[in-house]
Amino acid sequence: MERKQFLKSLGLATLVLPLMSACANDDEPTANNGATTGGDTGCVTTPSETEGPFPTKSPATLQMVDIRSDRTGVPLSVRITITNSNSSCTALENAQVDIWHCDKDGNYSEYGGTGMQTSDYTTYHFLRGRQATDSNGLAGFTSIFPGWYASRAPHIHVHVYDGSGKSLLVTQIAFPTDVCDTVYTTATNYYTKGKQDTSNAKDNVFADSLNTEMATVTGNINDGYVLTHTINVKA
Repeated sequence: MERKQFLKSLGLATLVLPLMSACANDDEPTANNGATTGGDTGCVTTPSETEGPFPTKSPATLQMVDIRSDRTGVPLSVRITITNSNSSCTALENAQVDIWHCDKDGNYSEYGGTGMQTSDYTTYHFLRGRQATDSNGLAGFTSIFPGWYASRAPHIHVHVYDGSGKSLLVTQIAFPTDVCDTVYTTATNYYTKGKQDTSNAKDNVFADSLNTEMATVTGNINDGYVLTHTINVKA
């Protein structure tokens, strides 16, 4: 079974690609003041995306800010703001935010030893964590810049719940290609694989929703990067 079987069909990408080809950059919005960022999406609910194939098995047990565990890589500070699209996108306090992503080699914890991921990390819990949002709707995590694996653009998975544990949204966050290219071709231990094999525009998840799922990423290889992103949910 391939990972891409869990993703959206290629039909959506086929419809969107002709429209995106007219842009100067085929898979991102433009950069501002040195930071690559998504466009102004207004108060629109963030699209729902697939949770699999490697969702966190027991997220409530992983309440933590620093989710690196034993993983090494370029430092990444993740700052996610949750807003309520049912209330003019005001900040949503006490939302539970789960994130998970692969390590620099493209492997996920809690899974492995199969055709989908040969490296066995079933007893590990790295790069997974949960935080509650503050009064500004902000949840923060200390992590590393994720690597990539075949047929997917680099990404972070996010599952948002309300304070009572009700699921509000499962979505994903995309990374600017220029930043990824820098990390994957110059950072120690990343460049062994080189650039990702799938662009954001051709990714089965992001092809139809990139403008609302693209993060703003600032920083550099030496000092690390900061990812900021806003997710609008119906609460």
